Amino acid sequence: MAAPAAASRLLEVMERDVLPMTERGVAAGNKVFGAALLRKSDMSLVLAGTNSETDNPLLHGEISTLNQFYEMADRPPTRDLVFLSTHEPCPLCLSAITWAGFDNFYYFFTYEDSRDAFGIPHDLLILKEVFGVEDGGYRRTNAFWTAYSIRDLVDAEPEPLRTQLLEQDQRIRDVYAGLSQTYQESKGDNDIPFN
Repeated sequence: MAAPAAASRLLEVMERDVLPMTERGVAAGNKVFGAALLRKSDMSLVLAGTNSETDNPLLHGEISTLNQFYEMADRPPTRDLVFLSTHEPCPLCLSAITWAGFDNFYYFFTYEDSRDAFGIPHDLLILKEVFGVEDGGYRRTNAFWTAYSIRDLVDAEPEPLRTQLLEQDQRIRDVYAGLSQTYQESKGDNDIPFN
């Protein structure tokens, strides 16, 4: 399994690479979910993606990113990559990450954040109704991959880095809060199931 990636690099990729794409996606009526792939060896960005559900309801941020990845002519093996998800992956995306062969993923927002801060409770509801999993309690370490909370990584950093990362964490949360408000105000204009 992958060793924990650097929280500072994951936040940097979210802020510089994923967020600008997500801003454009939300402006087009899509949800706030995005993802990125980085090389384990040097944490360089392979690609970033965002939700494209207005094109197809299956094109969640992770799925859109994986589709881009598999269109690459010279893509690296998934075992050599870090999978970054802005939000804890839904059951569809958990399965896609597994089937694609990733041994890890890192997430910024939790299922509870998606439900409470973003007004998108579908992940927890699907896990409960379809899989009988209460409160998003899937196995974060299993035979396929290990899931890491970026916030847990930030909290484990020594000072003064932890304070700097917490400030960056809050900046990212503030931008996503604005994007969520924009999405919530416009979601009636699209035909995305479970909007």
